Amino acid sequence: MPSTLPAGDPAPRDGRLPPSALDDLPDRPFGVYVHIPFCEARCGYCDFNTYTASELGPSVSRGSYADSVLMELRLARDVLRRGSPPPVSTIFFGGGTPTVLPAEHLELIVHEIGETFGLADDVEITTEANPESVTPAYLARLRAAGFTRVSIGMQSAVPRVLEVLDRRHGPGRPEQAVTEARAAGFEHVNLDLIYGAPYESEADWQASLDAAVAAGPDHISAYALVVEKGTALARQVAQGVVPPPDDDVLADRYAQADDTLGRAGFEWYEVSNWARSGAGRCRHNELYWQDANWWGFGPGAHSHVGGVRWWNVKHPVRYSSQLESGHSPAAGRELLDDQARLMERIMLGIRLREGLSMLDVPREAHAKVPQLVAWGLADSDAFTAGRIILTLRGRLLADAVVRDLVG
Repeated sequence: MPSTLPAGDPAPRDGRLPPSALDDLPDRPFGVYVHIPFCEARCGYCDFNTYTASELGPSVSRGSYADSVLMELRLARDVLRRGSPPPVSTIFFGGGTPTVLPAEHLELIVHEIGETFGLADDVEITTEANPESVTPAYLARLRAAGFTRVSIGMQSAVPRVLEVLDRRHGPGRPEQAVTEARAAGFEHVNLDLIYGAPYESEADWQASLDAAVAAGPDHISAYALVVEKGTALARQVAQGVVPPPDDDVLADRYAQADDTLGRAGFEWYEVSNWARSGAGRCRHNELYWQDANWWGFGPGAHSHVGGVRWWNVKHPVRYSSQLESGHSPAAGRELLDDQARLMERIMLGIRLREGLSMLDVPREAHAKVPQLVAWGLADSDAFTAGRIILTLRGRLLADAVVRDLVG
């Protein structure tokens, strides 16, 4: 959950949505995101809306945070009542580190989501976790509460890379956490990796990939390191303490990941995500990429319903105080017109293995697609079948492809 909020229009104090936004609510998948804005320590590269205990001081209690989420849940019930959303198909706890809260607090939130909206029979319930923030007993409690998926922040298997990223766990702990999650009954486990850290070598990245595969997850995400403004890493780069990521190296690392994971039985289904099977995909993220509806609970969380996007105030104190006063915690919102929604469908859809139908691309851009094929950016067989699917080279240049299609 990025820490910088967009501009936008003022949001109604009662959170109400335009009637048109609720018209198709019963007919589209509905997901829930829950932001937990707490971490034990801040990683130097992190730009997410998260806070350590020392940053918050005594003004915010982790112990009462679930109560604030439940207040927003009651607001969501009232706002969406006329639209009658379908049972929730996915729930995702992100952060921050959701697992710094007691497992029973996460369980309570899930229970109340079910009581408010109902849960689909095959609901996917995911939490992010740091390797050092979970124990076998904690994972067992989550599984008993209905959680179906856990996403563990591994980032690297190399000590010096973990050090430069300010990660607190040591090598081997993420792999152990995967084993513990499996023992607790989780069929679906993800490991998150980051490539392109300062001083990371090709051999270092290969060691991380090999360790992640050997741990036995059914899903692996791999993200290029981005130097975000305002972070400790950005200051180190600006001062010349560490070098910035090199674009050519990042491209090489991505190709290395795709090759290693492909040979290990993982198939890419989104530019930064690989799964061993269709069942292993993160359905909650697919909901975002496919322009479905979701409500984001918590400070800084973003939501989207029927072409209306809004975002909550960032700070946990203000978030809670807004709700306690009977007001929506939304800081602003925007109504997406048809052109903006088309742009987003292209930007997100092009990143998926299924790609885009030519019917989803503006007619004036159709003439550009043969050139994308000629440049090796789009698959020729898919184009013949009326779709645009990126090649490996195209995935590396996905942003440029989007600019060609919508520019």
